[in-house]
Amino acid sequence: MKRTTGLSVAAVSIAALLAMSGCANQGSSGGGGSEASSNRVELPVQKKLEVSPDVVKAAGDGKAKCDAKTTIAYVGAMTGPNAQLGINIYNGSQTAIDEHNKANPDCQVTFKKIDTEGDPAKATGPVAQATKEKDIIGVVGLPFSGESKATGGIFEDNDLVHISPAATNPDLSANGWKTFFRGLGNDNVQGPALVKLVDKLKAEKTCLIEDDSDYGMGLAKVVREKMGDKLVCEDAVTTGQKDFAPTIQKIMDSKADSVIYSGYFAEGAPLDNQLVNKGFEGYFIGPDGVKDTAFVKQAGDAAKNTYYTCTCVPGDLIPEFADAFKKVSGGDAPGTYSVEGYDTMTIFLSGIDSGITDRKKMLDYVKNYDGVGYGKTYKWDDTGELEDKAVYGYKTEGDGIVSVGLIE
Repeated sequence: MKRTTGLSVAAVSIAALLAMSGCANQGSSGGGGSEASSNRVELPVQKKLEVSPDVVKAAGDGKAKCDAKTTIAYVGAMTGPNAQLGINIYNGSQTAIDEHNKANPDCQVTFKKIDTEGDPAKATGPVAQATKEKDIIGVVGLPFSGESKATGGIFEDNDLVHISPAATNPDLSANGWKTFFRGLGNDNVQGPALVKLVDKLKAEKTCLIEDDSDYGMGLAKVVREKMGDKLVCEDAVTTGQKDFAPTIQKIMDSKADSVIYSGYFAEGAPLDNQLVNKGFEGYFIGPDGVKDTAFVKQAGDAAKNTYYTCTCVPGDLIPEFADAFKKVSGGDAPGTYSVEGYDTMTIFLSGIDSGITDRKKMLDYVKNYDGVGYGKTYKWDDTGELEDKAVYGYKTEGDGIVSVGLIE
């Protein structure tokens, strides 16, 4: 089926039904027991992803000229409990900067990193700092919905355009901000995809667990509306929570064979670990906020039960990008939002290469941009929402995460 995107997908693999034994039951029996284990579906791994020949690359034509003070900033988490998601974006952006500056000796764009810790309460200061530095004419970030909500007005008041490669709460584009753009589909796209993934896995009873972030609560609202009678229980967890016994008991009592966790991996990983250690043998399904190898590491063997959705592209399946990314990341493969970090930075760089020197012109450039990236086609409506709404499924494999292709 044709889509307006820069990618066509070839998933080369063989679907199989695999029996999967669960962890030893160390507590109450119930949800996701032996029946869930024996009926477990394993979706086939996507082996290849083809990139459009029209992809816009950061190097440009190598003839760009610009002022040495010209700066693009990454503003977002580099530390904090969910920092890896921000680091993925930063490394993708750095990959683009390195490619551009190597190819354009007369246009050495400065790349500034400003850490928000991913905390809405702390993000206003770093964003205010960025807006006061007049050499910064564009920003990649912020990664998270809560901090984006808290700071969007600051960007707006200073005419500083910012493209978030990760913040997915739908309400962000309803604020009337002209400087806000989103480099991926929002949760009105991802929520239904989570429900479709449950159907693909042939799960019959699902529990919905949300965290207390703007992201988690917004996504849970969409899932709740789409899930219908298959939703057999709900609960909520809080940021920093360590013991999930009450939530786990609800899940086990409900006899659920799948859990959708709407939130970030900092709490999602220990929840999954404790859940499996209580005998749960069903699926743990998370959105992009869970989809990171940090989740796999923190959840341990329990992560084997996990599937994910993301409106992000599997960068590890783009060899050219993956090889360049590893030079920046210390050898780590591209992760969640890495491609989006590269693509959004490339948009700013192509604007600079076209002769843009100030914030107003950069804002106009992004507003009217229409180009193919490694990940998707980048073209926005008048609220800053991306028109290309591809959603990919992923699953844990070994100590990593692999794509199972587009969810359609």
